[in-house]
This record gives sequence, structure tokens and C-alpha cells, in this order.
Amino acid sequence: MTANPESELLAVYDAEGRVIGSAERGVVYRDGLWHASAGVLVRSGDGSRIYVHRRTDSKLVFAGMHDCLAGGVVDAGEDPAATAVRELREELGIDGVTPVPRATASWDGAWAAKPLRCHLFGYEVRWDGPIRHQPSEIADGWWWRDDELRAHLRDPAWPFVPDTRVLLDGLLDGRG
Repeated sequence: MTANPESELLAVYDAEGRVIGSAERGVVYRDGLWHASAGVLVRSGDGSRIYVHRRTDSKLVFAGMHDCLAGGVVDAGEDPAATAVRELREELGIDGVTPVPRATASWDGAWAAKPLRCHLFGYEVRWDGPIRHQPSEIADGWWWRDDELRAHLRDPAWPFVPDTRVLLDGLLDGRG
């Protein structure tokens, strides 16, 4: 990550999901430009548990909310699969595994009263090794069974990243 995250160059997409150029992160968020993100669901080796975490309060988007994907936006010149590998390594210290594509969706929402439009690429890995949080990204984390996560997701007051919700049915059900 650069010293000023808002100046990082992101891939800009059209509404149909084609890369059409690049722009600084601050411009993408300010103008509600279509961009993409990749997120990786981390399951235990036997598949019985999911790693859930709380984002730090200093994140640019969805600060302090819960998530179950290690992920981030697709940089200019990067494809979503490379983003998935990079984010998994940066956020959770997981390396040496290949995320498997499981789901895609588009999210046309809002954040801080501004439009936020993103094409979402969901992946999965199985992992029983150590997890090391990136302190600037992850405040805390723990393992839950699918039913524990689903129970929390049914509570509308539980602060969970809204774009991840769009991918979860495909990821949790393994439908992709």
C-alpha cells in the first residue's frame, strides 16, 4: 500500500465488468466509478469453520465492520485472481495456497452517502496454518462454523460489510 491510499491507482470497469482504464482510489470512491474487488473465504482444512474478522476503525471503507473475506480492490494492471493472492498474504499472512474461484456478483450500493459500485470476485482456500493479521487492516479475528456466521448475519444490527453479503450465498453454499 502506498503512503497515501487515496492516490493508489485502481482498475476502472464498466457496468458490464470490462476493464476500461484506471483512476486514483480517491477519485473512484468520490465519483462512484465501477471498480472490482477480490475476496477470499478462508475455511479450515476440513471445511467445518470459517475465519471471520473485524476491520480496523481506520479503514477507508466499512471501518470497524465484520467480514469473512480477506480482500481488497483490484489495482490497475492486476487481475482479480492476483488480487486474491495478494490480499490473502497481506491481510492474514496466508501464502503458498491458490484461491479457488467460487462466486461473482456486482454491487451497486453506497458508502458515506456516495455511490459505491463494485464487481465482486469471491474465492475460497482451505487453511489450518497460522494467521497473522495486518495491524492496519484487521483488528481481531476468530473461527466460526457456518451456522454461527449465518445466525449473526440474520441480525440486521450486526455491522457486517455489505458487499460481502452479496457473495455469501454462493460462497457458503458452494454454488459459485
